[in-house]
Amino acid sequence: MKHKQRKAQMTRQKLVEAARKVFSAYGFQQCTMKDIITEADVGYGTAYVYFPNKDTLFCEVIDTYIQKMLIVAGSPFTPTSVNEAVEKIEQQTEQFLQAAYDHREVFIIIEEAIRHSSIVEDKWKTVREHFVNGIMKDIQYVQQAGLARQLDVALVAVSWFHLNEQMLFSLIRQENADVAHVARTIVTLYTKGLYE
Repeated sequence: MKHKQRKAQMTRQKLVEAARKVFSAYGFQQCTMKDIITEADVGYGTAYVYFPNKDTLFCEVIDTYIQKMLIVAGSPFTPTSVNEAVEKIEQQTEQFLQAAYDHREVFIIIEEAIRHSSIVEDKWKTVREHFVNGIMKDIQYVQQAGLARQLDVALVAVSWFHLNEQMLFSLIRQENADVAHVARTIVTLYTKGLYE
């Protein structure tokens, strides 16, 4: 790698690391590009070459956390029985919720940023769409395998993701949440319903 490219990569990384600290200290709304640039100790012109605003910089900061969640969404789902399907759904649900809970401070800021930035909201919307599409494929699979009732796939997928999303943003505000218990409970609700 050439010296100029390496220097550019190091500057970009300095900005991302500084942004992590500043967003953690101030939250999304109170944080400014000036705060980040000061923390990173780079020139204003240089900073804006890499990131036109704090919103795009925040998206870069959270990308690692988002990627971990997308890995969960992309895990294979090919159960051969109802019990296997329920077990896999519980596992995926717990992994999804735990991925956020393990980084509660970051997800609290993500929740704030979604409300105040259309750029961050769009990034989260992409996550939501990715999960909903994956859930739709999973539902279609179990319906075709004769393991699940023939319900409206899109409606069920959107509802299931929204329940998970609401639980995620609720859990991150709790000090000692039992993520496994929450996952088990909502999966039972999803797969069996309240009344049998």
